[in-house]
Amino acid sequence: MLMHRRFLPSIPALLAFEAVARLGSATAAAQDLSVTQSAISRQLKTLEEQIGAQLLARQGRTLVLTPAGRSYVEQVRDVLNRLGSASVAAGANAEGGPLNLAILPAFGMHWLAPRLADFALAHPQVTVNLSTRLAPFDFRAQPFDAAIHFGRRDWPGADYLPLIPETVVAVAAPDMATNATDAASLRALPLLHLETRPRAWARWFAAQDLPAPDASGMMFDQFSTMAQAAIHGLGVALLPTFVAQAHLDSGALRAASPNAEQSVGDYYLVWPAERPVPPSLQAFLAWLSTQLPNP
Repeated sequence: MLMHRRFLPSIPALLAFEAVARLGSATAAAQDLSVTQSAISRQLKTLEEQIGAQLLARQGRTLVLTPAGRSYVEQVRDVLNRLGSASVAAGANAEGGPLNLAILPAFGMHWLAPRLADFALAHPQVTVNLSTRLAPFDFRAQPFDAAIHFGRRDWPGADYLPLIPETVVAVAAPDMATNATDAASLRALPLLHLETRPRAWARWFAAQDLPAPDASGMMFDQFSTMAQAAIHGLGVALLPTFVAQAHLDSGALRAASPNAEQSVGDYYLVWPAERPVPPSLQAFLAWLSTQLPNP
C-alpha cells in the first residue's frame, strides 16, 4: 500500500532538488532540466513545505545541503534510478521480464527443472530465476514473484495454483532391500527421516495397518541427501516418487515395499494476493497449467 499522497512529492520537485544538490545552484539546475530558474525555486519551496524540513541553505552564491538534505538526496537518487530502470524494463519487455521463483529443492530439481526448457522455448521473453527456500516467508520482505509450497493452503495472503499431490515410496540400496520381504519387515531396518516430515514413517505404517516403530534414525534436511544415504546403505528412505524414480531406473535403489502411498500434502504454486500479477508470472501460470495431470 502506498503512503498517503500528501507525503509523496512530485517527480519534478524531486528532479529539481537532485539537480540543485548536484550542481549547487538553481540557475545550473534550470539549465540542466531545461526549465526556468523560477520553476526550480517553486519546486524546491513546495518540496520543503511538503516534507516539513529545510533541505538546502545558501552559502554565498551557492546552495548547499543541510544535514536533512544530505540524507534525503541519497534516497531520492535511489528512488529516481530505480523508477527509471523499471520504466526502461517495462517498455523494453512489456510481455516478459524476470520471474523470480522460490522453490523447494527436490521438487524444483526433479519435477520443475526438467520442464523449464519447454517454458523457455515458448516464452523466450521471460527470464526465470530460481532460489531455494525451505519454509514459507513474507512476500513483502523477499524479492520473489511466486514460490513452490508443500502442504496445505496455509500460506497467509497468497493465491494458489494446485500442482500435484505427493506420493511416497519406501526405497533402499539393493542389498538392504532384499531383507524387506513385506511392509512389516521394514520395522526391523534402519529408517531415514526428513526434518520437515517427522511423522512421515508413522503415517506410512498406519496406512499399512501396522504400528509405527520408534522414531530413531538418521535425520536429513533435504530429500537429495537422504536419497544418497539410502544409496550407500545407511537405511530405508521414504521418498516422493518424482525423486525416487531416477534412482530406481538406474538400479541404485530398489523398492523396499510394493506399497506407494499419498502423502499428507500437495504441491502448490503460490503468489502474493495483494500485488498485481506481472506479465512474466501470467505467462508462467498459463504454461504451468498445461503441465499438470488431468483431474
